[in-house]
Amino acid sequence: MTKAIDQSVDAPARTSSERGQAARARLLDAAAALIAEIGWTAVTTRRVADHAGIRSGLVHYHFESLQALLRKAAMERVSEYLEGARAQLDDGTDPAELLAPLLEQFDAADPTSLLVIETYLAATRDPVLSEQLVQQLTRFRGALESALARAENPAPGATALVVLAALDGIALQKGLDPDLPTTDAVALLRELLHPHQGGTPS
Repeated sequence: MTKAIDQSVDAPARTSSERGQAARARLLDAAAALIAEIGWTAVTTRRVADHAGIRSGLVHYHFESLQALLRKAAMERVSEYLEGARAQLDDGTDPAELLAPLLEQFDAADPTSLLVIETYLAATRDPVLSEQLVQQLTRFRGALESALARAENPAPGATALVVLAALDGIALQKGLDPDLPTTDAVALLRELLHPHQGGTPS
């Protein structure tokens, strides 16, 4: 009997908690979608709430500020993207085999691509976001460096830095020009990753 009473008392609290978690998830999804759709600086509390179908007052109930919400929404997606690639490197995937798929994902119509670009730009003005983004990028670069060391690249640290900088640049270029040819660029990066294999792109 006591157990049944306890369950009935606890049930509303659990239901309320579940509703709160669902609302928080909807706000994060809405914020991420809007960052990609209209740009980081154009996102407002009202727009996020409307997109999520939630009263605007609940935005600040779940998050201390709009910027905190945007950071959380963006970094969850960026982290998921980088962690997926990092996991492949840790599992032994050849770094060169990740190049083409990573570049193919970036174009002006892809929400994830736009969100990543917006997050990079926002990080130049937000020290907190910058620190969070740097941590994720450092973690991924470390995984790439380790993979290159295992592949006996003569300069794994420098190579990882140059390759990632090149990928960032090409991704931004593709954001402006989705038809940008990248085959020869990928071939050059492959040679940088595995110089001992020799050969140059035609």
